[in-house]
Amino acid sequence: MVILGIDPGMARCGFGIIEKKGNRIKYLSAGVIESESDLKQAERLEIIYKGIKKLIKKFEPDIIAIESLFFSKNVKTAFRVGEARGVILLIGQLKKIKIIEFTPLQVKISITGYGFAEKVQVQKMVKIILGLKETPKPDDVADALAVAICCANSLKMKMLK
Repeated sequence: MVILGIDPGMARCGFGIIEKKGNRIKYLSAGVIESESDLKQAERLEIIYKGIKKLIKKFEPDIIAIESLFFSKNVKTAFRVGEARGVILLIGQLKKIKIIEFTPLQVKISITGYGFAEKVQVQKMVKIILGLKETPKPDDVADALAVAICCANSLKMKMLK
């Protein structure tokens, strides 16, 4: 099962792709889809759309796991991230891919066992879980991989029930 984890953002939309086989989780790819702030909003959303579409075509994920939006102190930023999420949700729906959303709290608990873990703790655990030589950078990449791992762990729990 291939899982595309996404940390939605406008300037940098992080993605992490893993494969779950039985109890094993294998790293496939990760990175960011970037858009420049001087572009029109619609152009930036198009870049995200095309980037996600390209990933879907290449990796054929069974699930898209996306971090749910939590209210930010900066309302304008929250709206922009919400727009990016909308584009991602739409392409998943159009491609008939199962979409599962996770809160930041759920991701932190799944990865570290502690809902209020610091970003650095999550990044270190992602590195360990995936057997990577280095901590994924930038933060958006580590966060996206964490969302994908959370999804894989969630599926494991659902199978046990």
